[in-house]
Amino acid sequence: QLQLVESGGGLVQPGGSLRLSCAASGFTLDYYAIGWFRQAPGKEREGVSCISSSGSITKYADSVKGRFTISRDNAKTTVFLQMNSLKPEDTAVYYCAAAYRTIYSGGYYSASCVGMDYWGKGTLVTVSP
Repeated sequence: QLQLVESGGGLVQPGGSLRLSCAASGFTLDYYAIGWFRQAPGKEREGVSCISSSGSITKYADSVKGRFTISRDNAKTTVFLQMNSLKPEDTAVYYCAAAYRTIYSGGYYSASCVGMDYWGKGTLVTVSP
């Protein structure tokens, strides 16, 4: 069973930056598309950013475009979410999720945030003065 572990959350002032990490336990992420999602208190979970298994295709929610950057390391063991110019409305629990997508099964170059198979337990990001 693939397990995902998020880290890097915390308290930051508006305008500040944080870098979230998503690592797989016992597996590499070679053939997994990875997504970052968030859920604020009283709100539904929303997709923030996703990256294809290939690493070449990315997708961002309009609310974070130009501020957040998703990337994966060359060894494909960790996926990062660099968050800059943070706003109070970015406060939420951030989750990473994975979907198995290979060339043979289709979707290797897809950054769709739909259809994730595995989820982490989340890391809290609080943006406050």
